[in-house]
Amino acid sequence: MTFRKMHGAGNDFVVIDGRDGRVLSPETVRAMGDRHRGVGFDQLALIEPDDAAAARVRFFNTDGSEAGACGNATRCVADLLMAESGANALELRTERGLLACERAEGGLIRVNMGQPVLDWQEIPLAQEVDLDALPLDGAPSAVGMGNPHCVFFVEDADAVDLPVRGRAVELDPLFPERTNVEFVQVLDRETLRQRTWERGSGETLACGSGACAVAVAAARRGLADRQVTIRLDGGDLTLDWREDGVWMTGPVAYVFDALWTG
Repeated sequence: MTFRKMHGAGNDFVVIDGRDGRVLSPETVRAMGDRHRGVGFDQLALIEPDDAAAARVRFFNTDGSEAGACGNATRCVADLLMAESGANALELRTERGLLACERAEGGLIRVNMGQPVLDWQEIPLAQEVDLDALPLDGAPSAVGMGNPHCVFFVEDADAVDLPVRGRAVELDPLFPERTNVEFVQVLDRETLRQRTWERGSGETLACGSGACAVAVAAARRGLADRQVTIRLDGGDLTLDWREDGVWMTGPVAYVFDALWTG
């Protein structure tokens, strides 16, 4: 099975073209995701055929579970398919619906990740609560962007013990489907610093759906403007929460093509 390794701001992916009808087992996903015995990735993106869009894309975590969204992987797949077709814009279908993707200046790729989910049952949460002050230490925000997100605003994001705090919040009973966790430092109204713990994958250098959730949470709490630059461990992403959705712009990078024989 051939595959491609790519990354968006250090958020790394295995991309597999499944338009031939290929099906992946959770065991194969876990084997490929092992950074010591396999390939290693934050998420795996499987490209499937779609009648109305350029393709359908499904996302898998390293533990074999399926993710509802992955913004940086969406941008990587968009770059591949735009290069394949010669187009500068296309739509991809994910669990979030049809996502508009386009080439931006400077070789960057932009995707509309849709409007945030701000209903506690749809995120989902275990009970009705204030989404901008969850009943957890630190009063974080909850935002759905295809995946559930729990966003903490802290004085120093780099001082957070991410594996300890991130894992604990991921598994908190308030989140029946677990949650991604972001720790965010507001540098100014247009610049935020973000560190991410992803459910099913752990600490990652960047998280696209997480960056969208952070931008929404910061704007809702009056901490930042609706257009911001978010500094992640792997690079910068630009977020713009518009009337038609949250647009995310950032880099994509090709790493290598290879053959999986496991």
